[in-house]
Amino acid sequence: MSPPLGTATRDRLRIAIQKSGRLAEPARKLLAACGLSWRESRDKLFCYGETLPVDLLLVRDDDIPGLIADGVCDLGIVGRNELDEQAGARARIGLPQAYRALRGLGFGQCRLMLAVPEDWDWTGPEQLRGQGTRIATSYPAILGNWLDAQGIDAQVVELSGSVEIAPRLGTAELICDLVSSGATLAANHLKPVENLLDSEAVLAGPASGFDDARAGLAQMLLRRVDGVLQLKERKLLMFNAAQEALPALERLLQDAGPLVRLPGSNGVLSLQTMCEGAVSWQQLEDLERAGARGLMVLAVERSLA
Repeated sequence: MSPPLGTATRDRLRIAIQKSGRLAEPARKLLAACGLSWRESRDKLFCYGETLPVDLLLVRDDDIPGLIADGVCDLGIVGRNELDEQAGARARIGLPQAYRALRGLGFGQCRLMLAVPEDWDWTGPEQLRGQGTRIATSYPAILGNWLDAQGIDAQVVELSGSVEIAPRLGTAELICDLVSSGATLAANHLKPVENLLDSEAVLAGPASGFDDARAGLAQMLLRRVDGVLQLKERKLLMFNAAQEALPALERLLQDAGPLVRLPGSNGVLSLQTMCEGAVSWQQLEDLERAGARGLMVLAVERSLA
């Protein structure tokens, strides 16, 4: 039986992730790559950790910061835009900081942009001063802080969705909304002009950390997350080469890790190194011309520093 959601779980770590949406599947894949697996409850809202005492709570993404603040969950995977918006809203009414981003996770990237009608000749934020401009957004705290920093007195029109149609409906002159490809803006004859926030999925936790068994679990999870993120773009390059070819090969591999020499035979060395990012065909052909033979590029599944 799952423990009650409202009680503090001192010997188990509870992570909230999006039940459905663009962050849901990448979040599950990341945690699975960290060696976690779960048994789902019948309502599919709670997943009990089987391999480790780490449970999942499946919720709406905009609920996650509040659940961390209330202690219902210990960590959460949420968009930085949502985390910063709710933190800004708390600050504007005098509430203390309750959560923070612990790691950027490298997926769910988007930007919170100010967008204006395509026929506007945009010259900069100063264009909005003294005009009583109405700006529609679902992120009033972030937008309000940006307007304050720019010294602009504009009317923020808060909408929960379909922000991009506000200018056509006459409820606002411009908008502040999340942008990924920009296709939605173009379809509504808008263009992005100011970037207020670069967002991605983040692993968030309480501002004060933990002082019980969850501290060790959280530290272990962060180490595994770091390992998964570091390996995402790493490739293991293996090849054979004669001793005299080493100087030329090392020059071609200056951006890679140390060249590890393994036992070989007949004067031929077995070599391997860790490469950051993709290894192109051009790089492999350059190495072959420099004396490398039997080149192999392998994905790295796990590694501990």
